[in-house]
Amino acid sequence: MNLSGGGAKVAKILVVEDDEELQDLLKIELTGSHYTVEVASSGEDALELLGATKFDLILLDVTLPGISGVQVCKTYREKGNTTPILMLTGNRGIDDKTTGLDSGADDYLTKPFDTRELHARLRSLLRRGHAVTSNKLAARNITLDIDTREVTRDGVNIKLLPKEFALLQFLLLNPNKPFKAEALLDRVWQSDKAVTLSTVYTTLKTLRDKVSPDDNGLIENVHGVGYKLVT
Repeated sequence: MNLSGGGAKVAKILVVEDDEELQDLLKIELTGSHYTVEVASSGEDALELLGATKFDLILLDVTLPGISGVQVCKTYREKGNTTPILMLTGNRGIDDKTTGLDSGADDYLTKPFDTRELHARLRSLLRRGHAVTSNKLAARNITLDIDTREVTRDGVNIKLLPKEFALLQFLLLNPNKPFKAEALLDRVWQSDKAVTLSTVYTTLKTLRDKVSPDDNGLIENVHGVGYKLVT
């Protein structure tokens, strides 16, 4: 995948938070600021995602069901990963903060917090981590601009529905990796509990028709494996 262009920078953030309300609020807040966001509700889910996908920053709650946020941080760091980690906690005590920082976290934010402080800390960590991916994603003759939400094919604008855009963006950020429809449902639709697999298949079909009407294999269905964007 070719990443090109300038302007505002876009980072891919993993939010690990078991409180559904806060998880949804964080996702809305961050996507509204043009970050690409994925979510996990447990330590186990977080480690699975971290093993499969590269993120620019991790927003990690200390208190999680099963594996704690501190243990997630330790395990991740023990594997040599250096992605910036901002820990969230409801405990204002110094011991909780030092435990998190000693486990490998880069910064700490106490709940409840002001979103302005959250954004400031995120920007600081992203600068520190040199997460400087572009606001434009491209593969073959397709270009997607995250800021303007424009998609072009051979320089000509294509009109995409919001979920078609989100699906294409996800595939562009994870090129040449196959995803089953169930995985796409979890990763792209996430909190929309009313969506079924038939919606995923329909969106895949309409997206493929729009971005590759000549059926050039840009989005490929690998039998028994899943769908992938081929660069």
